[in-house]
Amino acid sequence: MIKISNLSFGYSNKKLLYSDLSLDIKGGNIYGLLGKNGAGKSTLLKNISGTLFPKKGKVIVNGSIPQRRKPSFLNTVYFISEDVTLPPLTLRKYLDLFSVFYPNFNADELNIFLKELAVSVPTKLSALSFGQQKKFSIAFALACNTQILLMDEPTNGLDIPSKAQFRQLIASVMTDDRIIIISTHQTRDLENLIDQVIIVDDGQLLLNESVDSITEKLIFETVSTPPNDKRILYAEKHLKGVSLVRENTSGEDTRINLENLFNGVTSKPQLAKEIFTSNTK
Repeated sequence: MIKISNLSFGYSNKKLLYSDLSLDIKGGNIYGLLGKNGAGKSTLLKNISGTLFPKKGKVIVNGSIPQRRKPSFLNTVYFISEDVTLPPLTLRKYLDLFSVFYPNFNADELNIFLKELAVSVPTKLSALSFGQQKKFSIAFALACNTQILLMDEPTNGLDIPSKAQFRQLIASVMTDDRIIIISTHQTRDLENLIDQVIIVDDGQLLLNESVDSITEKLIFETVSTPPNDKRILYAEKHLKGVSLVRENTSGEDTRINLENLFNGVTSKPQLAKEIFTSNTK
């Protein structure tokens, strides 16, 4: 479990990116971390992984404090940054240098994941294209079998077939105690994968809800004419009508639209809070 308590962080003392952020992240879930550019998604992942440290507050990961950087903590967490650059090493040398830090690394699984993602390893890993380097990093991370996997924009640089394969692989490695957090702007890549949504904006936690809770509380639909309803969280006109996100007071079951959810929660945070704290079924 990851417990973030009253986290304050900023890259300068004059301006904080987060102020008193509290958040619980439990095992057995794939989290989608959503936020605008500069909202601090990558920063939050780095505070969890121990590469950045809180100015105030605490981050505790399975009883460990990340900033202490103890080996017993580091070998349970893997972080894939948005910008991946592999060194000019052979595959064997890369594995010799890095796999030893992860006691559950499985070379046979790595080969399977590389095959599934259609990665053909050249003499030097640095010769791979950006997209192929991204896929290699994903395959290696999965083969490390860490309890916590943090991924920052993992589908950037992937083609459409690779995105589908990525979703299948992530789903296949999920266990009851594993935590996977995926930060992304590519919301459509995650709609069929994640089961928990975290939305941050202006240093605040706006939403931390399961997909089941979201579809219980909200209706996602397209209509020709919007109803006269003050509880509409988001409305967007397009060629087929108007896409709506509104409070679910009738028990309807609709499919989540992450992009519209994000736009609604960030534009009307108070209404979103009211809806998710109400007892309306």
